[in-house]
Amino acid sequence: MGNYLITGGSSGIGKALIEKLANQGHTVYATYNSTPPENYANVHFQQFDVLTDTLDLDALPEQIDGLAYCPGRINLKPFKRFKEEDFMDDYKVQVIGATKVIQTIMPRLRSTENASIVLFSTVAVQNGYNYHSLVSSSKGAIEGLTRALSAEFAPKIRVNAVAPSLTDTPLASKFLNTPQKMEMQTEKNPLKKVGSANDVAKAATFLLTPQSSWITGQIIHIDGGSSIIKQ
Repeated sequence: MGNYLITGGSSGIGKALIEKLANQGHTVYATYNSTPPENYANVHFQQFDVLTDTLDLDALPEQIDGLAYCPGRINLKPFKRFKEEDFMDDYKVQVIGATKVIQTIMPRLRSTENASIVLFSTVAVQNGYNYHSLVSSSKGAIEGLTRALSAEFAPKIRVNAVAPSLTDTPLASKFLNTPQKMEMQTEKNPLKKVGSANDVAKAATFLLTPQSSWITGQIIHIDGGSSIIKQ
């Protein structure tokens, strides 16, 4: 069994991910910002704001087998309405936050065999969607970072990313908070389904653990076919 660090583990995909890892018998170290976490066996939480705080290394083991960086934002509106600070704020959360955490725990990832990093992108990086310029820009940087780090860290540490389509999580609630909105998003999807946090967490768990020991540098689309199938 391994030690896994999940940044942003108190809700949505991060919460589903720590539940899966803990249920498999792994020890999970997770962070939360404003959402109070639930209590789980084998899960140790610390409060952490990726923009302002320094990760408390004293609360982490000397060996970390995997890291998942889950904090994210979804701000959709016309490009002309975004200001420079909107792009900078989004980039700080999505990209700078991830690099800070990776750099902080790098020695502990290198202390184990077959360590793994999982980042999160979006289907909107590969597909052009209206009003997605902000999130597509920062998540596009995540995909570039994933590929670059997979080369730099090989063969010691694997680096992959999961790219979902719109998923039923608290982060996306404003897009799914009525039956009409849910039906509209369901009809858009080739599998006629809005994905759940559990759907995405299954893929992230696979990529974090040694089950995926021969996979690195990949962007895995968990999107009901949205990135491939055109209706």
